Amino acid sequence: MTKTTEREDTAGRRVSGMVLVPLIAVALMVLFGWGLLRGSNDLPSVLIDKPVPEFSLPPVLGRDEGLSTRDLIGHVSLVNVFASWCVPCRAEHPLFMELGESGEVPLYGINYQDPPEQARAWLDELGDPYTRIGADRDGRAGIEWGVYGVPETYVIAADGTIAYRHVGPITRTILQEKILPIVRNLQSSTTTQVTQ
Repeated sequence: MTKTTEREDTAGRRVSGMVLVPLIAVALMVLFGWGLLRGSNDLPSVLIDKPVPEFSLPPVLGRDEGLSTRDLIGHVSLVNVFASWCVPCRAEHPLFMELGESGEVPLYGINYQDPPEQARAWLDELGDPYTRIGADRDGRAGIEWGVYGVPETYVIAADGTIAYRHVGPITRTILQEKILPIVRNLQSSTTTQVTQ
């Protein structure tokens, strides 16, 4: 092989390497970005169709009643995990106020790792749509529930099993097209079982 051919061959490999490495990097970034952006809020949970975890939480400061496992048995309900420091929780809160006023389904709250005064101030400012709220100050109940981050909302069947889990803020579309249809289906199947 001549020196000219060797130089051309080396230069060709350098050019293809300079093109190939950035192309691979861009492809990986696109793939990673696509995975993040297309991600579903329906994260899998090992607790689906399993009983709600055993827990007993004290009330949020300024409220009379806490929340425990036994409060979630005997009727279809929603459990919302929220915190005063959570910006998406503030965004979804007006929908929960509407839902609470409608009386369509009991809504329970787990206040997650919140300083007591801040939790009370947040509820006093924005309103309290919850039938009961438990204060999970140390995050232990959240661990038992498999909380990934706040907000999270669970649909609980009348037998006390977790029927559905939504991670992230609830929007009107999610509430109307996903969560409430599950609630209504569970309520009608519970009514059917009772009348049989």
